[in-house]
Amino acid sequence: MKLEKLIPWLAGGLAVVGAAIAVIPPSPVRGFDTDAFGRLPVLEGGRVKPVDSVSRNALLMIRGQQSFKYDADGDGPEKGRTIASDEWILDVLFRPELADKYPVFVINDPEVLGLMGMRQSSNRYFSFTALVPHLEEIQKQAMAAHQVDAKQRTRFQSAIANLFERVYLYYRLKNTVQLAGSPGLAAEVASAGTPGAQQRHQAIEELAYFRPIPPAAGTTGDDWLNMGQALRGAASGQPGDALSSWARLSVAYMAQDPSSFGRAVADVAAADAAARPGSIDLAGHEIVFNRAQPFYAGMVVYVLAMLALFASWLWKPKILQPAAYGLLVAGAVIHTLGLVSRVLLQGRPPVTNLYSSAVFVGWGAVVLGVILERIYRKGFATAVAAASGFASLIVAHHLSGDGDTMEMMRAVLDSNFWLATHVVTITIGYSGTFLAGAMAIGYTLRKHLVRKPDPGTTKALMGMTYGVICFALFFSFLGTVLGGIWADQSWGRFWGWDPKENGALLIVLWNAIILHARWGGFVRERGIMAMAIFGNVITSLSWFGVNMLGVGLHSYGFMDSAFWALTGFIASQVAIMAFTLLPAQFWKTAHAHGKQQEPSPEPGH
Repeated sequence: MKLEKLIPWLAGGLAVVGAAIAVIPPSPVRGFDTDAFGRLPVLEGGRVKPVDSVSRNALLMIRGQQSFKYDADGDGPEKGRTIASDEWILDVLFRPELADKYPVFVINDPEVLGLMGMRQSSNRYFSFTALVPHLEEIQKQAMAAHQVDAKQRTRFQSAIANLFERVYLYYRLKNTVQLAGSPGLAAEVASAGTPGAQQRHQAIEELAYFRPIPPAAGTTGDDWLNMGQALRGAASGQPGDALSSWARLSVAYMAQDPSSFGRAVADVAAADAAARPGSIDLAGHEIVFNRAQPFYAGMVVYVLAMLALFASWLWKPKILQPAAYGLLVAGAVIHTLGLVSRVLLQGRPPVTNLYSSAVFVGWGAVVLGVILERIYRKGFATAVAAASGFASLIVAHHLSGDGDTMEMMRAVLDSNFWLATHVVTITIGYSGTFLAGAMAIGYTLRKHLVRKPDPGTTKALMGMTYGVICFALFFSFLGTVLGGIWADQSWGRFWGWDPKENGALLIVLWNAIILHARWGGFVRERGIMAMAIFGNVITSLSWFGVNMLGVGLHSYGFMDSAFWALTGFIASQVAIMAFTLLPAQFWKTAHAHGKQQEPSPEPGH
């Protein structure tokens, strides 16, 4: 087999193997099997998930990261060893006096820092201990901010409200299994039914963030209990196996006894498996998904594909261009595995919320790019597809900061049939429209940066863009019709001029206008590309703007950052459109024309 045929397989295979390495379980931390603890299933946010997911999401919401560095000697938060989310939540639950010292609260707003008497510095991370003296004022200001509509809040009001929400989340976690500062869960189990215990157990019940006790074996339903409920139940009888095992787990970790901790974790898992056998397998699948981080790995592989392709334009194109294609395919495989895993974990089609739609839009663009590159073999589809996949996963990454991305379904979306038809179909239409716009942007950059563009590549690029627009028109039209049928069943009307419906219709009309303009000869090469770029503007408003800017029945909540990011994206697309309509390398042409017009100096001067 020729080297050119082996290169894509080698490059893609190495990328997949590199991504798979992340699935290897981590080694014990200070002798404690934190991985086994992270596998324990709990109920939080309306679904059963591993403790690992709870800890990752909570730390992400509080700090913006899923791990952090901590120096026990106090030489600075950026020194010392890395503490992962599972170790962090163990300390929060069972050693809060230590967890309170961890720098997990990120504060950027200068007014919030001023409220606490702190100066701005390179250190943006603070411990709960540092916030304790100011908690009363933080709560007071946050309550005042909550009286103002989210769209009308000042920067300070948004920042202080966000800080209070994160502090309250941390406080709930500290009191989920046992009250912070108490003798521990084992003491609570021993005192169940005694005078005074009821008030403490009621406090745990009200504050608990997740529910770790499964329903009794043989019962129907999925009513998991939090520790407060389990303790109140124990007051009228013997504590169950799960509660007793959690009590032993608490004692072992508070005493820093790794061997007893490991046995207690195994006992909890056994109790959970006896009560709800499927919960252990589901939690195990999800923790592998968490470790693999397929969408982050996909971002890395897409960047490598782009770098390999860019390098191929300067050196060894016969080797690097196939390698770039192999990396693109590897990224698509990793991306696909991530999507399939989410479908299996949720029991839902791939698009259920804005985060998953961003992941799916990128996936659709990448798959189309893989097919187009296989047909045309010019390298251009590889570049555009890799850039589209990377961009969409970056958007998804920023949308994941609110916590669990596999949250419970909104009532209007809670239909597997319509999620699998209307939502998936119209999202494929988004993918196609964005891919056409990305190809048009690539055309613009190529026209102005390449000195002697290859006419064959230009023709192929035009053919690819035309084909993708046709593809996008079909799926966006079909998805819009299916959405109308769903609206008729859900709301009793096929069409109501809702902003989301209008946006979907605009995508269909704009793609149709591009095709008619081409067929009628109203626009040529540059005009079609400029119109394709404007399709990015229309699609971003329909897909992202309506969902995040608080407009219509499809609104998912206003976000300041989303507004400015969307505004910046639209401005960039308009600027690129203007750039597209300029003559090729116009600045060089203008410079040369200026030199020709410059009068020659007279002799003697």
